[in-house]
Amino acid sequence: MIAPGDTLPDVNLTIMGPEGPEPVSTDELFGAGTSVLFAVPGAFTPTCSAQHLPGYIANREQLGEKGVDRIVCMAVNDIFVMNAWGEHGGVDDGITMAADGNGEFARAIGLTFDASAFGMGERAQRFAIVIRDGKVDQLFVEAPGEFRVSSAEHVLDQLS
Repeated sequence: MIAPGDTLPDVNLTIMGPEGPEPVSTDELFGAGTSVLFAVPGAFTPTCSAQHLPGYIANREQLGEKGVDRIVCMAVNDIFVMNAWGEHGGVDDGITMAADGNGEFARAIGLTFDASAFGMGERAQRFAIVIRDGKVDQLFVEAPGEFRVSSAEHVLDQLS
């Protein structure tokens, strides 16, 4: 599993651009500045939709005041699902919805779990990472079934 001090692996994620889906490398997305990447097991799932994404929407400005340049929400879903979920949840330009469609990034950082029992296959664990210039500064990984340390409120409290 990735740890504080590690450089993020360079893997492509997909974002929705003006012309449609666009690949973006993690180096390009997280290489400069301070980012918060939070991952959810799946778009439109109960905790993700009711608490996780709304918390980052509500705390976006406060995170910016603490020096966060970008907030990225990621799931092992396709970009069309991520885009629809963002629109449904009221996401604006302040949060980037990113798809890790095949789970390559989640696998590369060692943060996947098997959700086959729920018909969802391999998914990203619920986590948040504070990234500074492409390196992991802080890592918050949830225990199975929990939602505490990856919340926007917890991450906000950890930023100096």
